[in-house]
Amino acid sequence: MIKIDGSTGEGGGQILRTSLSLSLVMGEPLRITNIRAHRPKPGLRAQHLKAVEAAAVIGQADVEGASFGSRSVVFRPKDIFAGRYRFDIGTAGSTSLVLQTIFTPLSLAIAPSVITITGGTHVKWSPAFHYLNMHWLTFMHQIGYKSDLTLDLAGFFPKGGGRVRVQIQPRGTLSPLRLTQRGGLKQVRGLSAVSNLPMSIADRQRRQALRRLSGLGCPVEIETIQMPSRGKGTMLMLISIFENCQACYTGLGERGKPAERVADEAVEAMLAFMSTEGVIDEYLADQLLLPLTLATGVSMFRTSKVTQHLLTNAAIISAFACARIDIDGEIGEPGLVQVTPIG
Repeated sequence: MIKIDGSTGEGGGQILRTSLSLSLVMGEPLRITNIRAHRPKPGLRAQHLKAVEAAAVIGQADVEGASFGSRSVVFRPKDIFAGRYRFDIGTAGSTSLVLQTIFTPLSLAIAPSVITITGGTHVKWSPAFHYLNMHWLTFMHQIGYKSDLTLDLAGFFPKGGGRVRVQIQPRGTLSPLRLTQRGGLKQVRGLSAVSNLPMSIADRQRRQALRRLSGLGCPVEIETIQMPSRGKGTMLMLISIFENCQACYTGLGERGKPAERVADEAVEAMLAFMSTEGVIDEYLADQLLLPLTLATGVSMFRTSKVTQHLLTNAAIISAFACARIDIDGEIGEPGLVQVTPIG
């Protein structure tokens, strides 16, 4: 049994999700203790409990400790089983993070799967749906994973209620990534969206972003849309497209936050990325580690910022002995990441 200490590094929920994914991929039983030890409310919250339950369903696993607030879980998977699955988080917990827990394992199944997840689709501290669909999935396809995402309803804090549908095909040959030079900036694309709010708010977000990006010397195009939802919310997402890669940043609205500030958050993060030699944004960097452990060769990419999240995820993957991950760079600074699969 592989034993993981959930207080490692940043001590957050990513340790649990990565451990569950690798337990399924490798077919190894898992014991994880001190779950989310460094969070204000340690243990399994609704989103993390649903990730455990989703992993258990697709792996027909025997599980101990799968209860709200639990700080330890024993997980014994049998195999990986494709199918049609529905998971309801019951809160505004992140649908994206539940999906990422089971995405790589289901890509190894021998048949396609269709997943429906209900919860938060555009919430803090997790990838928004459009980040996954327009950015993360771009790199998953480049590696060789095969999937399509559909947003039926957007879900914002505190109501949640968003619904995402995912089709996952058996993966093809998984190729390594080598992204160390981003090349010149070609264009910036964006999406300014609102749900159950006046379109004038989306227009204000768009205008603010266009004003601040006007000096980049490349085309900037930002679409405005109204997203169906049971609640109210706003979002602005920007994707900078370079010759060899792309980077993505998002601003989320909340009660009392001006539309211009939502745009500023995305713009400032993107401009900070552009001021470095990074090729992969700091959020995508740690999300690529697990998928690349199954590639057919050594991957190498330059991230705009080494984060504690990245270092922690690398440590957990190394504990499963499925890849060696070398990170050259200090926390908060750009760094070079190398992923060498083992076996």
